[in-house]
Amino acid sequence: MAKIKTLTFAIIHFGVAFSVTFLLTGSWVLGGLIAMIEPAINTLAYFFHEKAWEAFHKRRPRAPLSP
Repeated sequence: MAKIKTLTFAIIHFGVAFSVTFLLTGSWVLGGLIAMIEPAINTLAYFFHEKAWEAFHKRRPRAPLSP
C-alpha cells in the first residue's frame, strides 16, 4: 500500500511543484527543474515516513475491546 500511495503522492506533487514554480517565475525550464528535484526528494521521504508509520502501528499495543 505504501508504494501506491507514494506513486500517487509523487504525481500530484510533481504537478503542484511545476505549477507553482511556473506561475511564480514564468519559466518552463525552472518549473521543470524544481518539479523534478524537490518532489523526488520529498517522495522518498514520504515513502520512508509511511514505512515508519506502518512499523509504529504494528508495534503499538492495542487496547482491549470493552464488552
